[in-house]
Amino acid sequence: MPKGPKGEKRPADVIGNAVHIMRIATGEVEEASPIDDGKDPAAKALGAKGGRARADAMTPERRAEIAKAAAAKRWGR
Repeated sequence: MPKGPKGEKRPADVIGNAVHIMRIATGEVEEASPIDDGKDPAAKALGAKGGRARADAMTPERRAEIAKAAAAKRWGR
């Protein structure tokens, strides 16, 4: 049986998936809750903000410098 991105089991075919969705909608089966990844939700939220804050604090010249270095590294092979 195929597994979803979080490791949950799901039907292998379209019809089986449709039947599973119908059973969830009618209440025959409980919808699987997402698996806890063990990370602190507050830390995940702060981590998501960090990259944006760094980009906002950087000057356009510094961002261009970093982009040029990345392009040179990528295409310099």
